[in-house]
Amino acid sequence: MEELNKYSKAVTQDPTQPAAQAMLHAIGLTDDDFKKPLVGVASTGYEGNPCNMHLNGLAEHVKKGINDSEGVGLIFNTIGVSDGISMGTPGMRYSLPSRDIIADSMETVVQGMSYDGMVTVVGCDKNMPGALMAMLRLDRPSVMVYGGTIASGCLNDKKLDVVSAFEAWGEKVAGKIDEAQFKKVIQNACPGAGACGGMYTANTMASAIEAMGMALPYNSSNPAVSQEKVDECEEAGKATMNLLRLGLKPSDIVSKKSLENAITMVTVLGGSTNAVLHFLAIADAAGIEFTLKDFQRISDNTPFLADLKPSGKFLMEDVHEIGGVPAVMKFLLEKGMLHGDCLTVTGKTVAGNLSTVPSMTEGQKVVRDLSDPIKPTGHITILHGNLATEGAVAKITGKEGLQFKGKAKVFDGEFAANEGIKNGEIEKGDVVVIRYEGPKGGPGMPEMLKPTAAIMGAGLGNDVALITDGRFSGGTHGFVVGHITPEAQNGGNIALVKDGDAITIDASKKTIEVELTEEELNHRRNQWEQPQLKVKGGSLYKYAKLVSSASKGCVTDK
Repeated sequence: MEELNKYSKAVTQDPTQPAAQAMLHAIGLTDDDFKKPLVGVASTGYEGNPCNMHLNGLAEHVKKGINDSEGVGLIFNTIGVSDGISMGTPGMRYSLPSRDIIADSMETVVQGMSYDGMVTVVGCDKNMPGALMAMLRLDRPSVMVYGGTIASGCLNDKKLDVVSAFEAWGEKVAGKIDEAQFKKVIQNACPGAGACGGMYTANTMASAIEAMGMALPYNSSNPAVSQEKVDECEEAGKATMNLLRLGLKPSDIVSKKSLENAITMVTVLGGSTNAVLHFLAIADAAGIEFTLKDFQRISDNTPFLADLKPSGKFLMEDVHEIGGVPAVMKFLLEKGMLHGDCLTVTGKTVAGNLSTVPSMTEGQKVVRDLSDPIKPTGHITILHGNLATEGAVAKITGKEGLQFKGKAKVFDGEFAANEGIKNGEIEKGDVVVIRYEGPKGGPGMPEMLKPTAAIMGAGLGNDVALITDGRFSGGTHGFVVGHITPEAQNGGNIALVKDGDAITIDASKKTIEVELTEEELNHRRNQWEQPQLKVKGGSLYKYAKLVSSASKGCVTDK
């Protein structure tokens, strides 16, 4: 039997720590509790976001599972930033930095309070990678609990989600719907608690982390408001106690093979490009070499099978109905597409977990067979060229075509681009360039869902490409390229592009090029002056000073 209170004994068992013990008695612990492991339950619950509004309640169920298994669960909270609410505002600059604040704060509490293990109860997009980065830094027995997906909204027998609201704005701007119809979409899109319902970043990361083995089976597909989610939370508490007894740590579970399982799941489900950024950072925290080349290798050899929003028609609730993510994993394992020997937080291997899982519902339409893929290779394509010498990330589902060539329409920032779209400045054939939105230039590498959704809503989705050194939401679809590195703030060639320059994006060749000679690029570079950072102090200033390139995951702790 492993020593369960390896860390907490420093405060609970040491007679030279009477003040610590007095304070623990003050919170209701007994001498018998002092002999038990202390397990931190880290909740990103807060009232301001449907993704997170119910998490503090779920954390109580996790605590019960720990306490029922002879541990002491102690709940603490950390921050979250709602991507859906902050999108298109200056607040979106804080979204990606919140990932690292979450990781730092979870690490700080568990280390500072001498907890023996941790369960994280998380919701919106950056919560999950932040939690996993903290787990890997701490390397103490840990389980991640995802708060679950929201139910779909409904209007006129049509399913709605948060992206429906963004696209409705584009439809209103284009004169396709009136103010009353616009309001009805907004009022009906999000019916209650849970994260955004399509295969956007939250569901992408939850599914991938379950495939990686750091969450219990069904964690990612159990709905937010369901008895299954409540039961699962209690089981997560018990599972963490089991990990303590087995001495299993994140470093025993997260490996190159388990990372490959995660990215295979992202690819099959048509997940968010943000997964690239986050799994680069997760691999870095784990000390595993995993680069953009690995994403491309997996994408080249894995089909895109799931007909899920934003590019498809189904939602995560539909995945739940056909057997959940475990049923999808079972299908992939049977097809030889997953490493079945990877350990998971159940203490069993992937194959062991899936041995008793029912197969996907007969006749289901959500996940296609290998013989009939949406795209025979993955939707995530890593591009290189003179516009992205260190790489860029494209989300090509196959519905947009594989090549786009057009004239640049350049905007120095997202807000200028939104005004341009609103004023009808974007025309068919344009390549919209949004720059100075990278990790340093933003700062914070904001997502560009508002301009992409507006372009879609305006009916230009098939006729316009959009490229940026910022990010895209998991809800983005269309011919889009993000994460362009080096970013404009650092003098990347995207900073040198002018209106009218010819740009070619070729997904089959994996290239992104501006048709300028090296001589012309050098001439423009000599005339370019690096702009000052947009902030002079505060957390965004610190972030801009510390953050690495998007091609390395935007990490801040190296």
